[in-house]
Amino acid sequence: MPAPGAVPTSGPLPAAGGPGPASAAPGPLLTGGPVGRGPLEPWPDTVRWQPISSDLIWVELIRLAIVVAIGLAVTAIGWALSGHWLFGLALAVVLVLGAWRAVAIVRAVRAWGYAERDDDLLVRHGLLVRRLSIVPYSRMQFVDVSAGPLERLFDLATVQLHTAAAASDARVPGLRPAEASRLRDRLTALGEDRAEGL
Repeated sequence: MPAPGAVPTSGPLPAAGGPGPASAAPGPLLTGGPVGRGPLEPWPDTVRWQPISSDLIWVELIRLAIVVAIGLAVTAIGWALSGHWLFGLALAVVLVLGAWRAVAIVRAVRAWGYAERDDDLLVRHGLLVRRLSIVPYSRMQFVDVSAGPLERLFDLATVQLHTAAAASDARVPGLRPAEASRLRDRLTALGEDRAEGL
């Protein structure tokens, strides 16, 4: 008869000196893909990632500098008019956040990449939160190319993909105009071919 408080077992007890349940070898992992691959690593390994232009770093740094300059100006004016120490603290916070964001921009731009496969386009980006978007050509409704003033200054453009579901839209920034036009035309042609084949 088991002692009070003991948990009954449905199988035989382990042999003396043998491994107990806590030290038993783990069972096989059930995965939907090849063993040892993460969800952000597409299969097969032959995916050829294309980086975006590093000039996008300068575009983003200039945008950041404008925002930080406005923040510093407003905080400095408030500090000069009131003399309250909180404005001095806010000034330091703006500088620290600006420096942190500048470092993050450099790493984030280098994390961008895209790959063209036979049936879909892969886009990866993100620094703290990594994201991999897979856009089937057959789901694309239209593709457009945009370039703001700063992007035009550095000879860059962004390709935006629009799909049936707005949540699955993807974009590829930091492309040279020639590459952006080539990618736009190829994606449009492939989208039309796949849609006709449905």
